[in-house]
Amino acid sequence: MSAPTIELSMIVKNGGSSLARCLQSARSIVDRIIIGDTGSTDDTAEIAKRFGATWMPIPWNEDFAEARNLVLQQATCDWILVLDADEMMDPEGAELLKKLVAKTEMDAFDVVRWNYVRQANSRSGAEGALANPRILPESAPFPAYVTTINTRLFRRNPEVRFERPVHETVVYRVQELGLPIGQATFVIHHFGLVDDDESVRDAKNALYLEINRRHFEAYPEDSRTAYELGWALLEFSKDPQAALDMLIRAVQLDESNMDAVILGGVCLLRMQRYDDAIQLLSHATARNVTSIVLYETIGDARLHLQQYEEAAHAYSTARRQGGATALILAKYGVCLIHLGKTQEGIEILREACSMEPKYPELLDIVIAGAVTMNELAFAAEIAKQRLELPGATDLHRSIAEYLEVEQK
Repeated sequence: MSAPTIELSMIVKNGGSSLARCLQSARSIVDRIIIGDTGSTDDTAEIAKRFGATWMPIPWNEDFAEARNLVLQQATCDWILVLDADEMMDPEGAELLKKLVAKTEMDAFDVVRWNYVRQANSRSGAEGALANPRILPESAPFPAYVTTINTRLFRRNPEVRFERPVHETVVYRVQELGLPIGQATFVIHHFGLVDDDESVRDAKNALYLEINRRHFEAYPEDSRTAYELGWALLEFSKDPQAALDMLIRAVQLDESNMDAVILGGVCLLRMQRYDDAIQLLSHATARNVTSIVLYETIGDARLHLQQYEEAAHAYSTARRQGGATALILAKYGVCLIHLGKTQEGIEILREACSMEPKYPELLDIVIAGAVTMNELAFAAEIAKQRLELPGATDLHRSIAEYLEVEQK
């Protein structure tokens, strides 16, 4: 019996800067590559053809599912693997994928995606960042990644198609058809958050937000759509009140939507409604939800309320769940200082600074913690570092000058 064939299905626009990396990583495991181009003006077509891909121009109507389905209609292989130009496979994952489809009763697989980030204290929705084990040379410069899951591998089936104009997926269609879904044993590596410059990322976020708005207007009773719009309003528009309203709507539509509860807590934290944040987030802790963002947000609210023991417990929980960022560690150290564990707290602050010495918010917290315990030499040292980083103000300069005088 011959091995099942695998087709790489992609949509791309101006992906020339990363497309070769993606295709090189997948070419050994796929039998066919087909790329739908939604309007590139760079060398995307030339790169695609150099790798033997079938390249086809497709219309762009601000609907990612529609674009992917146009490409999917041209599929000929047994299995479909979906990648974007800013993603890639690692060698071990490629081998695992081939073994996975060689003998399985499943019709689709959910695949974990590692979204690399430049700052360890990052998140994607309710998912916090995890330390980068650097199993891939291309990922070595980045301290952490945030996981997301989507159904990226499935059998070719004319009834399986993408849905939703943004954050498109086949999973709901697969579930509707009653097809069995497994968990893939490989991961997809995503570099979009670190490859894009700020202007490109802002343009993408603005597009996603507008598509989300239109989709919610069309489907106002869909909890997932309300959640995604709330997420976009929080992260892209920086409007916590509008985001909170939408996230509450998502929970009203589906009480099990704990991601919406957690981001609602983040909104309340940003609005300085600390007691309300804790009360809302209690719905997630009561369900034993595992989330770095959940427990860091609880810790932040407790810290602002000067409830240091409870804050320390929340930060410890976040760290046990994989939240190894310097910022969580520093806030934990500040709690210990306020709880009388001065030396341990100061050592933790030093450790946090050594982890991410160029993170402005972290240094601000460390300076405050050191000053609280009259560790003026340490505070003066960090205050000088802070002046060299973006966002330094006259206040930072005044603090640095004051500390320099005081510690002499």
